[in-house]
Amino acid sequence: MLGYFVKNAFGGLMGVQLENPLILRFNLTHQLMRKFLNLAFLATMAFACSPNEQETTVDYTTLSDEERLEVAKEIAHETIIVDGHVDLPYRMKVGGFTLQREILDVSVRTPDGNFDFPRAKEGGLDAPFMSIYIPAGLQQTPGSSKALADSLILMTERLAETFPDKFAMAYSPAEVETNFSAGKISLPMGMENGSALEDDISNVAYFHERGIRYITLTHGKANLIGDSSYDTVRLYNGLSEYGEQVVAEMNRVGIMVDLSHVSDDTFKDALALTKVPVIASHSSVRAFTPDFERNMSDELIQAMAKNGGVMMINFGGSFIDSAYAAGTDKAREHLINYMAENKLSQGDSSFKVYASEYMAANNPFPSVKRVADHIDHVKNLVGIDYIGLGSDFDGVGDSLPTGLKDVSMYPNLIAELLKRGYTREEIEMICYNNVFRVWKAVEDYAANQK
Repeated sequence: MLGYFVKNAFGGLMGVQLENPLILRFNLTHQLMRKFLNLAFLATMAFACSPNEQETTVDYTTLSDEERLEVAKEIAHETIIVDGHVDLPYRMKVGGFTLQREILDVSVRTPDGNFDFPRAKEGGLDAPFMSIYIPAGLQQTPGSSKALADSLILMTERLAETFPDKFAMAYSPAEVETNFSAGKISLPMGMENGSALEDDISNVAYFHERGIRYITLTHGKANLIGDSSYDTVRLYNGLSEYGEQVVAEMNRVGIMVDLSHVSDDTFKDALALTKVPVIASHSSVRAFTPDFERNMSDELIQAMAKNGGVMMINFGGSFIDSAYAAGTDKAREHLINYMAENKLSQGDSSFKVYASEYMAANNPFPSVKRVADHIDHVKNLVGIDYIGLGSDFDGVGDSLPTGLKDVSMYPNLIAELLKRGYTREEIEMICYNNVFRVWKAVEDYAANQK
């Protein structure tokens, strides 16, 4: 997350908030059925062939957009989709949920936010990493970061306990696969900001026991581990000595090292130390946003690929398009002045209407195609093996691109990739195989340290 106010400064005000996929699959119109006749025959014959043989028989680029979207929906529901970063736990906290009160019911469709069970099932999402987000502002108060992490972990566990027919915790790729077979959405957890470790290296093992499977080393400010991409102050010019111990201990216990948010020097230091592949759980390509260090440069992408890691593409508008980011900064300044001049607050209905209309007229959203552009860039630079998805849903406010506004819309991205010539095998690599490869490598290394 960018920090809740920054990321959601106008998201809540301008919040832009599919039939059953099985019905869609088997009840196409007669016209569409005729169009699909030859494709269906080829697909049926392909069951007797190897996956590579199947790929050579189906050219998805020749389909109409309507046909391609139907194929994309099938792929989304037949393939595990892992999303590296969904900020539901902090959304629950900001919404006032506590362990003593009724839980936010995301088992049903919700009027706000980007994630709930019905929309996730529509979109084919199977394993959203629940972000245990620790704001950098808590770093100055000893004990507060760890306490918040414990609370958000309990909230996530409570969600699975409350709706056991829909959600299940997952601590390994094998458990994600088991839950997928049972029709449940897995809730693996990653901790966004290593500040919750505080100055006690034993907390690395503690949080592994609590279920954390990746740790984002820093967030908006430098912490005891290393420097942040958002921070103008560079305390260590990379990892601290303590940060070096943290990376080694994460390798030892089996927690993935997440290099989103860190400074370039911290990124390079961590890569030089780690014994296993790393991830960037929610980062995009800096070539599209040249002044945004939070995204990854081509040099860093190549270094991560050499390490065998996975870059999970962030969907946020300011992450994927520099023009949109510049427009957002300008619009934010205008809207803050408008509130002050008219003595309004963010919650005023008249301001919400004005803000929504102003943004639509002055800073249109990028589209799902822009996310595909980032995927193309990484594929062309280093290959398909190093790409994943890390939407930042529920964390970037109302900045998401058209066609990717919530978790129901992964098929739109898959359809765009099919249109660009991606094979089903390549899409499966992006959706889950690549990150599973890293996750399993981290598990295997840790198992050999015991």
